[in-house]
Amino acid sequence: MFVRSLLLVVIFALSACATGPRTHAIFEPDTDFSVFSTFGFVESLALADGQYRGIEERYLIESIRKELSARGLTESQEAELLVNFHVSQKEKLRTTTTPSSSVGYYSYRGGAGYHGSVGMSFETRTSQYTEGTLNIDVIDAEDRQVIWEGVAVGRMKETPPE
Repeated sequence: MFVRSLLLVVIFALSACATGPRTHAIFEPDTDFSVFSTFGFVESLALADGQYRGIEERYLIESIRKELSARGLTESQEAELLVNFHVSQKEKLRTTTTPSSSVGYYSYRGGAGYHGSVGMSFETRTSQYTEGTLNIDVIDAEDRQVIWEGVAVGRMKETPPE
């Protein structure tokens, strides 16, 4: 249940994608998630002086808090589970080639009848888009090992959702 819940956070976090994100989650099969009662975020999420937290980062933190709290976990400074995430964007090109055909007919002046022709060609289109990737790691704080990892990859929309 814990794994599914966190995967939902990954999916909702990339809901700004134009098409549904591709998601993937792996976890330690011998880990009993029911023994954990507290969570926290890794220290690298803390900000240095003069920096600020973006809207997306605040949204992710709040979504993770909400989902883990709904599963009975409590946020704590002495957490048993640590959560880390990373968001990245990459510009990509997509090229598609489609066949196209044309049919035509013509006649010669003073000629005998009509003549036809069929043409076949290929049309290639290239489009640029932004692909977003979200990685969420859940770490056992005691042995500092990742016990769950979720990844979502999707095409980003041109405009943010309203």
